[in-house]
Amino acid sequence: MKTPLPLNAIHIDDLYWNRYTRLIPEKVIPYQWEVLNDRVPGVPPSNCLRNFRIAAGEEKGERGGMVFQDSDAAKWLEAVAYSLACSPDPVLEKNADGLIALIGRAQEKDGYLNTYFSLKCPEGKWKNLTEGHELYCAGHFIEAAAAYFETTGKTRLLEIMCRFADLICATFGTEPNKLHGYPGHPEIELALVRLYRVTGVRRYLDLAKYFIDTRGSSPNYFIEEMKRPDFKRIFAELSRYDPAYSQSHVPVREQDTAEGHAVRAMYLFCAMADLAQEYNDGELLERCRILWDNVVQKRMYITGSIGSSGILERFTVDYDLPNDSNYSETCASIGLAMFGLRMNMLTADASYFDTVERVLYNTVRSGISLEGDRYFYVNPLEVWPQTCIENSSRAHIKPVRQKWFDCACCPTNLARTLTGLGKYIYLIEDNELYINLFIRNNAEFKINGETVNISIDTDYPKTGHAKIKIKSGALPLTLNIRIPGFIGSGNNFIVCVNGKPAAGERINNYLKITGTWNNDEVTLNFPVEPRLVYSNPKVHLNCGKAAIARGPEIYCLEEIDNGKNLAALSLDTNSPLQEFYSDKIPGGIMVIKACGKRLIAPEQPDSFGENFIPHTENFTLTAVPYGVWGNRNNESEPGEMLVWIRI
Repeated sequence: MKTPLPLNAIHIDDLYWNRYTRLIPEKVIPYQWEVLNDRVPGVPPSNCLRNFRIAAGEEKGERGGMVFQDSDAAKWLEAVAYSLACSPDPVLEKNADGLIALIGRAQEKDGYLNTYFSLKCPEGKWKNLTEGHELYCAGHFIEAAAAYFETTGKTRLLEIMCRFADLICATFGTEPNKLHGYPGHPEIELALVRLYRVTGVRRYLDLAKYFIDTRGSSPNYFIEEMKRPDFKRIFAELSRYDPAYSQSHVPVREQDTAEGHAVRAMYLFCAMADLAQEYNDGELLERCRILWDNVVQKRMYITGSIGSSGILERFTVDYDLPNDSNYSETCASIGLAMFGLRMNMLTADASYFDTVERVLYNTVRSGISLEGDRYFYVNPLEVWPQTCIENSSRAHIKPVRQKWFDCACCPTNLARTLTGLGKYIYLIEDNELYINLFIRNNAEFKINGETVNISIDTDYPKTGHAKIKIKSGALPLTLNIRIPGFIGSGNNFIVCVNGKPAAGERINNYLKITGTWNNDEVTLNFPVEPRLVYSNPKVHLNCGKAAIARGPEIYCLEEIDNGKNLAALSLDTNSPLQEFYSDKIPGGIMVIKACGKRLIAPEQPDSFGENFIPHTENFTLTAVPYGVWGNRNNESEPGEMLVWIRI
């Protein structure tokens, strides 16, 4: 089974990613700790850690926050675990240990752990799986427990969550005396697989399989649950419940399209992929392929974001991809990257990493400011700030990043993703090493007792040049180097070993090279040049439009470079794209210039008219990477942004 290298085996030192990998432990995790403790001025109280103190009997008061507020602490702990794996920090570890101890004190005697139901609705435990998020929160804590154990070797959080997992195993299942339901928000399924892999306890894996196999069976569990007299609704907007919202409209093995809430779908699909691997389930793997293709080919934005509807944060239909009203939640893109990693592990097909890379370099980077203390929950592809009005169809669109959110799943999810970036670089199986991302790093690990050293030196995506140095002693080792999909199908992926053309075989978008490596050097050269990407006319709102791309990055126009009314600009597709390096944004970016035109309309107040004949003037468009948009504007004066441009 292919697995990522341990995070403590990898040291990332990358000109492009250092800002994030170093920013997270230095600023982001401490900032989020202060937010979770309600100590940041100007940020509404999170109540997250206060809820645990109340549940532990150490503070009085009423529980606050969302029904799933506990999960913010779980994702913060997971981020801490990954951070400690890369950069030991006694103060940070002490804070984490203190929080874990508090969580243990808040846990009920039977193992139950959820501050909402313990404090606010004790009679409602397991009676609102539709909306209650009990299993969702449990899943995130299980993931945190596994990560913290793997990094520190400390077992306290793992013991807490095994007690809770044992209670869940005793509560749910096929037996007559158990509940025959499953979570409204998938997450615990993939977490239970992870818990099984850490502990070897089979019942955790079997329960994950039960949750997946039962989902969507008839009669629908959620519809029947809502009919019960003791059901207490939490979310008024779910009163007209559509089972497709929670991917429970049909059994998962019959689903052909990605439906419903985008984050729920991704976590569900991740669990399906995990179970396909653990049970060698070819049918489930094929279903994962079908769902992946539907998402990536017909329901994904060019930036790697998903979830086109601001209502219920959901998928709609194929090719419905509005730019200025989409939801594109940061968490959904992170879930897509998680799904892509799993599909690559299952199939050894590097093309899945084209999407993973797209997500990481665009939506994930867009989701956090360059200073690490502001966040996007929603990631539109077009912003006209004046229209982002409360109580309107664009109320969910924020033209500037926010300090925090009432529903704060995205900031902590970003923290755990960026601290865990290393697990996306390498995968290993037996004597085969897969190189999936071109990020400057060095790593040391063992295979069959032999130490292997590998380093990647690159300034990607500024250029497509990379040097891989590797030493494996007498151990034969196969390198599988990903061939990026954006370079096309020609012979422009040039690989040399010690200066001579590599004798390798291309399989599943990898170049496979086998050797016994002793301080050998593999060099890569491939084009990273500006290019135009054209919209499929089936995407109604992008007909006759193109986007600018370079390597894995998608580019956008910003008002600060191009003036107001970006929609009036058009692109000359016959003129070459010009690029130059700029250090105006910390870390540096490649800026792209393009020839185009601007529509100049006559000065008149009417929105339309028979004599309303605009003329055009030549204009040079300036594009910057989407991942860094919105970092140069004053918060009080946000600017427009546009990805798809008329041609």
